Amino acid sequence: MSNVVVIDHPLVQHKLTLMRRKEASTAEFRQLLREIATLLAYEVTRDLPLETTKIETPLAKIDAPTLSSKKLCLISILRAGNGLLDGMLDLIPSARVGHVGLYRDPHTLEAVEYYCKLPLDIGERLAVVLDPMLATGHSAVAALDRIKDRGAQAIKFVCLVAAPEGIKTLQEAHPDVPIYAAAIDSHLNDHGYIVPGLGDAGDRLFGTK
Repeated sequence: MSNVVVIDHPLVQHKLTLMRRKEASTAEFRQLLREIATLLAYEVTRDLPLETTKIETPLAKIDAPTLSSKKLCLISILRAGNGLLDGMLDLIPSARVGHVGLYRDPHTLEAVEYYCKLPLDIGERLAVVLDPMLATGHSAVAALDRIKDRGAQAIKFVCLVAAPEGIKTLQEAHPDVPIYAAAIDSHLNDHGYIVPGLGDAGDRLFGTK
């Protein structure tokens, strides 16, 4: 699949396996998601531009690499996206944060918006959109539609687990947006859940049903 990056680092894969287990507690799931998010952030930001800055170490003056002026915005698709957000902020604490609130209509499986708030200068920032599950792709497409409508130009989409159906839907609607995932699973079931997946990420993250 073009424009899809599967992050197969051993630590990511191990922690994802622990999260998939149905007996994993809410606390375990939450902590593992935060840890994986930090590892995903490392990969997603791998191509951030650098510039040199003159500094002085205890021994010498040097031109040292620092991040250039490229600004970041982490955008959580509520509510499960917040689980990835915390771990990424651990690594990138200066990033701005946006939120897009969507729920999936149980009959049509289409995304319905109830909240959207982004930085005013989103067009000047790299938008990293976060949602643990890319299932049907409808929520992701709807979120990206709204983010682009508000001026975002450079966008990356980050998830834990993706279904082929969701990838296809997202790529057809937004072929310019690269997808970063820890795993691509088999398929969706009749209820729109990823198989084998890990269940409803929001429910497992917050201990709800």
